[in-house]
Amino acid sequence: MAKKDPTDLSVEEKLKTLYQLQTALSSIDEKRALRGELPLEVQDLEDEIEGLMTRVEKIKNEIGEFQRAITLKNGEISDAKASVERYQAQLNEVKNNREYDTLSKEIEFQTLEIELCNKKIREANARIAEKQEELQASEDAIAERQGDLEVKKGELEEIVTETRAEEEKLKEKVKDLESKIENRLLTSFKRIRKNARNGLGIVYVQRDACGGCFNKIPPQRQLDIKMHKKIIVCEYCGRIMIDPELAGVKIDKVTGEEKKSRKRSIRKSASSKKVTDADDME
Repeated sequence: MAKKDPTDLSVEEKLKTLYQLQTALSSIDEKRALRGELPLEVQDLEDEIEGLMTRVEKIKNEIGEFQRAITLKNGEISDAKASVERYQAQLNEVKNNREYDTLSKEIEFQTLEIELCNKKIREANARIAEKQEELQASEDAIAERQGDLEVKKGELEEIVTETRAEEEKLKEKVKDLESKIENRLLTSFKRIRKNARNGLGIVYVQRDACGGCFNKIPPQRQLDIKMHKKIIVCEYCGRIMIDPELAGVKIDKVTGEEKKSRKRSIRKSASSKKVTDADDME
């Protein structure tokens, strides 16, 4: 059997299909709501762990740079000490005061270089100690966050497993229903649904009011909705409106005769009570 063209559907069929689509989408929203903030919490933890791992890598690189600097300074100290020893040996062979002064200054300079290198090494070691503390703190934080992440992932997986099969069926139903609705109407419905706080793009009339924003609907407009001759939207919230009968919703209504009967019963009960009170007084 050939599939019916969405544009050939009557307004009543379009509204009924739209409401079925809304019902399926609302059910999917409920399934996703069960997950709560867990997906966001998992994403936040993953991002935080990634940031901490980047920080750990940076700290390790900084420690490596300080260690290389220490190695370099130790090499400079060795060279300076060798120079001092050489100059001191030469002092024993000087022939005049000028050579003696020159060698003495070189020894003094090399000694100062050794002291400066030792100072740089101490500073570098202090920085390494600080960085190692930061590294340990970051690694501890990663371990803690990974533990939290495993717990959150477990909770999320449990919920997803419980709802996955049903959600997949609902998605297939949504896909099938969307294929039965003309693109222009479907686009409008999705836009309305996206802007609606509760995700409702189509609602039925409840107690003479819009089922979305609960503003009163004039009687003539209610009649137009029941006629199913055209698609009518709420003038306040913009949602598409249908009557409860088309939505398959049964609403108990109190007829005018029933209201009058109730009023008469209330009046009669009140009159009987007055008579009884009068008898009691006698």
